[in-house]
Amino acid sequence: MSRNVTVCLTPELIHLEDLSGKLVIVVDIFRATSCMVAGMASGIQSITPVATVEECLTLKSNGYISAGERGGVKIPEFHLGNSPFDYMQPSLKGKKIATTTTNGTLAIKKSAEADEIVIGSFLNFSSVKDHIKSSDKDVIIHCAGWKGSFNLEDTTFAGGLLKELSKELSFQSDASFMACQLWEKSKEGGLYNFLMKSAHANRLAGMGIEKDLAYCCQLDEFNILPKIVGEDIITC
Repeated sequence: MSRNVTVCLTPELIHLEDLSGKLVIVVDIFRATSCMVAGMASGIQSITPVATVEECLTLKSNGYISAGERGGVKIPEFHLGNSPFDYMQPSLKGKKIATTTTNGTLAIKKSAEADEIVIGSFLNFSSVKDHIKSSDKDVIIHCAGWKGSFNLEDTTFAGGLLKELSKELSFQSDASFMACQLWEKSKEGGLYNFLMKSAHANRLAGMGIEKDLAYCCQLDEFNILPKIVGEDIITC
């Protein structure tokens, strides 16, 4: 029997899905899950995603490195912002990070009832694809979106996975069809150029972080699979 895959366009819609027994891929391309993948690949021991700034500050007082943003802007009391380059600093090897972001950590928290939660990005695209292929679970690609709304970059990532997995997984929804169309469209002028048309990219580019955005569009920088184990993201 063919396994099913569903694209959830935003955390505001995840309540419509039955997460029990499912493999959920959480994606927030600009920039939370890209940061998580880059950090874990660079030797960070664990990343603990939390919902609120207050929770993050509590963990900071217990020795964690604090990281995160609201509205794309680094929280002043935190050690790090939400740049993948922040997470790749050599001084962070072996350290524990606590993070909270506008969209990505919310999507992770709202996926808590799933059987398995994997952190996805373009940076570890093939590792995610291969893990889905080896799994026996139905799959939900949970796009973090932007403050409850659909966004281009996360849905395009979902479309790329769907295209790669079309022989292994069954999908019929309009969201899945749209995601596949976006992935095909992104090939015309290159992924980065396509995603820089997104509203979220334009917001963030106005903050002078084009370097971050370009890096987040790189395919297969790392061969790792960060997963939620307990309350933490670790590499399995």
